[in-house]
Amino acid sequence: MIRSMTAFAGNEIEIGDLTLSCELRSVNHRYCDISLRLPERLRFVEAGLRSAIAAKISRGKVECALNYKKQTKNGQGFIINTDAVTALLAAANTIEQQMSGPLSFSALDVLAFPGIQQEPDIDKEQLESGITTLIDRTLAQLLESRQREGAQLKVLLEERCTKMQGFVALASKRMPEVLLLIRNKLKDRISELVAEPDFDRLEQELVLLAQKLDITEELDRLETHINEVLRVLQQKDPVGRRLDFLMQELNREANTLGSKSADKEMTRIAIELKVLIEQMREQVQNVE
Repeated sequence: MIRSMTAFAGNEIEIGDLTLSCELRSVNHRYCDISLRLPERLRFVEAGLRSAIAAKISRGKVECALNYKKQTKNGQGFIINTDAVTALLAAANTIEQQMSGPLSFSALDVLAFPGIQQEPDIDKEQLESGITTLIDRTLAQLLESRQREGAQLKVLLEERCTKMQGFVALASKRMPEVLLLIRNKLKDRISELVAEPDFDRLEQELVLLAQKLDITEELDRLETHINEVLRVLQQKDPVGRRLDFLMQELNREANTLGSKSADKEMTRIAIELKVLIEQMREQVQNVE
């Protein structure tokens, strides 16, 4: 089952008096690119967090945001660092002595100063264990979302492969008629221009022209590439890069088919094939 590279997942967990939240977003990218946004207090889990994501996702740009907020339970108030308050007031008093007039500030100003409010102590192992649980749960949701969208992409790609097979079959059926029409047109034209045409030489020229316009190889390769796309879509491993390559090969054969087209119907078939291939290529850009 192929997976999309676009998804979102979010979760929360409570540890002590902290509520931790995790958000994961992923979009398409050529490689696996992981970007983390963590508060300073949770920096110690950065390496483990990056490894956990890389173990589950092989392709895509992943943004992970981990945050926390404190809960106030049972009338618990702020924990004040009294030493920091004393030092701050002493520093403020020294500064005021150097000024022409003292400037007043409130207790709220003091509370807003970095380091005045103390963070409650939480066991680091307990915190890391909770974060691991949170990340695993959120990653599972992200992967499930990627699989759901991947299933939809798979259906769309298979539908376009079926349409392409129809056009390839139509071109194969049309080719003998095209060669016969060219043959008759050339004979009629030469008969009009030459009183006694050399039909032996004409046959030789028709054989050369038929070889030049022969699209059997291109049609065979198109059919082979389409079958390979259908086979790859059934694989469980990441197949985005392989599908990228197959889209390039399909487009190459469709271009050659268009350059060899000898009538309006064959030109239309080549154009329809290129439209379908371009639609598939855009969808494949989002496959892991």
